[in-house]
Amino acid sequence: MAKKIEELEAEIARLEAENERLDMENVRLLAHNLHLSEQLCAWYELRQRVSWLKAEMQRGRKMLISADMADDAELLARLENMLEASPEIVTSEFAAPQLAELIHVSQARLMRLFRNSTIFKSPDEYLENIRLMRAMKLLREHPEYSIASVSAEAGYNSVRTLQRRMNETVGMTPVEFRLMVEK
Repeated sequence: MAKKIEELEAEIARLEAENERLDMENVRLLAHNLHLSEQLCAWYELRQRVSWLKAEMQRGRKMLISADMADDAELLARLENMLEASPEIVTSEFAAPQLAELIHVSQARLMRLFRNSTIFKSPDEYLENIRLMRAMKLLREHPEYSIASVSAEAGYNSVRTLQRRMNETVGMTPVEFRLMVEK
């Protein structure tokens, strides 16, 4: 009986040591996942910039320094300030015409502005990026929000649209992204 108790105590000690080792490995993996999440966000932004640079190289455009470009920079700064101050205006119905109206330019001028001065090919691509970044931010900062709430607050018509856009852009669904961020 005493031998059996010693064997059980040895087995308990071995299992406790194994449990402690697994706990340490779990902590290491969680830290690694957090690091990967941060890298994913940085990679997405870099991917947008690289895409723009490739397009510019293919078209062989060279930007000229002119008064119009200064006007473009001013318009872009005003647009970004307005959208940062009131991100809720970028609803699912908010599109290029409303964007042009917001900064008091024609739609043709708005298209030229984006074609010449931004990494986005069109105002709609810019708005889609704003919606996607807002959704990713909400998924990171508000784990208590449902995916439907995140979708609506980010300006998507439906959860399916958000899922499709995230899958196309970052290669994962909102649920997968949230799980990765939470780990």
